[in-house]
Amino acid sequence: MKTLNIAQLDRPKTDFVVIKNTHKPEFPKRKLDPLTMPDWQIAEYAEQGMKSLQRLGAELGLETEEIIPMGRTLGKVDYARVMNRIGDCAPGKYVDVTAITPTPLGEGKTTTTLGLIEGLGRLGKKVIGAIRQPSGGPTFNIKGSAAGGGLAQCIPLTPFSIRLTGDIDCITNAHNLAMVALTARMQHERNYDDESLRKRNLERLDIDPEKVRIKWAIDFCAQSLRNIEIGRGGKMDGFRMDSGFQISVSSEVMAILAVARDLKDLRERMAKIVIAESRNGKEITTADLDVDGAMTAWLLEAINPNLLQTIEGNPVFVHAGPFANIAIGQSSIIADQLGTRLGEYHVTESGFAADIGFEKFWNLKCRFSGLIPSAVVLVATIRALKMHGGGPVVKPGAKLDEAYTKENLGLLEKGCENLIAHIEIVKKSGIRPIVCINSFHTDTKAEFALVKKIAEQHGAIAVVSEHWLKGGEGAIELAEAVVESSKRPWNFKFLYDLDMPLRGRINLIAKELYGAQDVSYSDIAMDKIKKIEADPETSRLGTCMVKTHLSLSHDANLKGRPRNWTLPVHDVLIYRGAGFVAPVAGDIKLMPGTASKPAFMNIDVDVKTGRVKGLF
Repeated sequence: MKTLNIAQLDRPKTDFVVIKNTHKPEFPKRKLDPLTMPDWQIAEYAEQGMKSLQRLGAELGLETEEIIPMGRTLGKVDYARVMNRIGDCAPGKYVDVTAITPTPLGEGKTTTTLGLIEGLGRLGKKVIGAIRQPSGGPTFNIKGSAAGGGLAQCIPLTPFSIRLTGDIDCITNAHNLAMVALTARMQHERNYDDESLRKRNLERLDIDPEKVRIKWAIDFCAQSLRNIEIGRGGKMDGFRMDSGFQISVSSEVMAILAVARDLKDLRERMAKIVIAESRNGKEITTADLDVDGAMTAWLLEAINPNLLQTIEGNPVFVHAGPFANIAIGQSSIIADQLGTRLGEYHVTESGFAADIGFEKFWNLKCRFSGLIPSAVVLVATIRALKMHGGGPVVKPGAKLDEAYTKENLGLLEKGCENLIAHIEIVKKSGIRPIVCINSFHTDTKAEFALVKKIAEQHGAIAVVSEHWLKGGEGAIELAEAVVESSKRPWNFKFLYDLDMPLRGRINLIAKELYGAQDVSYSDIAMDKIKKIEADPETSRLGTCMVKTHLSLSHDANLKGRPRNWTLPVHDVLIYRGAGFVAPVAGDIKLMPGTASKPAFMNIDVDVKTGRVKGLF
């Protein structure tokens, strides 16, 4: 047993014991207590016992040349080499983690995903996880990082939360290169006649400045950049027009990284991105601008999944990070292809609740990948259920009302209507969900018993999990339920066939999953839908709904299980490269805003050690 001294940390000296060849966490001798220690400090201690990249890869069965070191503690996996070697292997068990409609604080879905991975590891299973890379926008705004929490975290925390291996920077640069190509072409077409353009091997695309479909990208919540004017100055200073910025993770390039099956597929998808229309209504693609190849070049390293680990040493792929309310909201298909072939169990997570994240996992991601889930975990908290029962407003940064920390079975039972709705959503896929009650220390046994009773009455399995407080040990019952579910031959089926007209799919999702009574369409949306339905190619693209994540409806203020409401579809976006159309319901912005008390106010650097503190 080797003892390492970590006196360099800014805290009292303590010994650190490394335990070899075990699924138990390699912690310092001092107890890591989530009730008294912030997540960043727990992660900092746990990182002293991290497995090396080489050991992590060896335990996965990777060969040396299949691991791409990216700094001191991080690396990527060369997916092409691995798939060429083991791609014919039968996939292992595939598990998705989703949730009920959350409070603005989130209900610990990533924490549950990582806790489940640790729990399966405690059962001796060869388990791998896949989660999305967090965006700099939420990380430095209200939500914070997406590394989990307590004793169920992904480490190393700082690089996970900030920079990682540069994938989002590559997405941003590839996206902005398309905007550079577009605006340069518009300037040259304005400055030169057709003969001069032909001498430059260019044809006139006649791009309509009022029909540019994308904006510039930056990975922060910068509301002041939503609407800007570009090209001010002289003739050589660009084409003057209205423009703006969107957050990088809303880019179609990010969605393509999530859904691409391999480099060839990614390259083909990049050529299909529509970035504008001509004055006569013709779609202008990245291929029309001859920028698709250069954009793909930016993603040659980004296409390889990043390899990190839980604080108990279980491998986790961190790859892709599209938003869930305005995009597909999933980690990459490439990560899932690797995970299901390298492990007995592969656990992935869908963004937000089952009405959004699981629906897109089910009807888009699984359709694109060909992988079929063997278990679905539905995360719920007593706190969120009380909110849906009519509890006080929950606001980030504000003190939680005592209604959420004291037993109230009446409020809880009423809020379970939201849980029932999400159970029914998952069951429509043909799979019986496992309701994971993510426990908080203020919850009571009576509250747990009530939720379990209601969940089981409506056809779900229900367990209480203490992964946040106890890590893998606290998730053993959840892990056992997943193992049992994975033995069942579920009759998995998609909600709709691609031959169904777009309006039929929208109505089906709205009524069968969200619980809407009807769907209304604006004139703009209806005109676009009719054109889509009349085009044999576009009509077979997948359907990626856009709406708030804070309600089953389009209105974030409608909690619980809203009744007698109409879903208003006011626009439809087309993402040919990603392979779906996106009906837009509600006011969704591609560039979020920064709050008055954002997370970056708590983040700092210890100038003596160079360690980042304050991440959560």
